[in-house]
Amino acid sequence: MTKNARRSTRVLRNFLWSGIAACLLRASTFVPAVCAQENPPTDSRIQVDITGLRNDQGKVLCSLYSSPEGFPKEAEKAIARTSSEISNRRAVCQFAGLGPGTYAVSVFHDENSNGKLDTKFMGIPREGVGASNDAKGHFGPPKFDAAAFRFPGGRLDLKITVTYL
Repeated sequence: MTKNARRSTRVLRNFLWSGIAACLLRASTFVPAVCAQENPPTDSRIQVDITGLRNDQGKVLCSLYSSPEGFPKEAEKAIARTSSEISNRRAVCQFAGLGPGTYAVSVFHDENSNGKLDTKFMGIPREGVGASNDAKGHFGPPKFDAAAFRFPGGRLDLKITVTYL
């Protein structure tokens, strides 16, 4: 075997071992957290009571986020979405089977049932909006950190008051 071939074999062996070590380190670090969220207790849930709706038309659409990415405008980046019928200007959304973590909820009153938040000039919502902690935005939507809450598991009841701008 030539000198270059031995060097290539040694480099390849070191590369493989470092890759295996990195995988084992990642697995030991992240697997328990992932397993804890994949198998949460079935009675683990967040229930959101939504008030302040101006009428019983349409539905309320609710989104649950576990990170700032997409919050609150990009519902497709939420980890869970649901909708609720409205009765007596109130609605209730539930998110079940959740593991402990930090979450934020955004809601909007889809009055015309078109599945999207209708806006006015410069993106100002035409329909009612709300977020957990009743977080409000300044010159835009609220930030994830303002709406975020810690969920230890079990059952958590939240209240969100919808506002119309």
